[in-house]
Amino acid sequence: MERTPVTSSYLEAIGYSYDARVLEVEFRAGGVYQYDGVPENRYEALMRARSKGRYFRAQIKDRFPTRKVG
Repeated sequence: MERTPVTSSYLEAIGYSYDARVLEVEFRAGGVYQYDGVPENRYEALMRARSKGRYFRAQIKDRFPTRKVG
């Protein structure tokens, strides 16, 4: 999945599959994780968020099935 670099002290890059509804997050501290079943509007809100790390922790982390992919 192609990821887009983001400005964040917590997140390095973010990707999204509209067909599969899978969010892929690369963390600055290392590791790439996929989050299953993330609605398109949450992904878009994450990309618009002033603080992507804060939005991610509040609206995505621990709310969707997760797997480490890198």
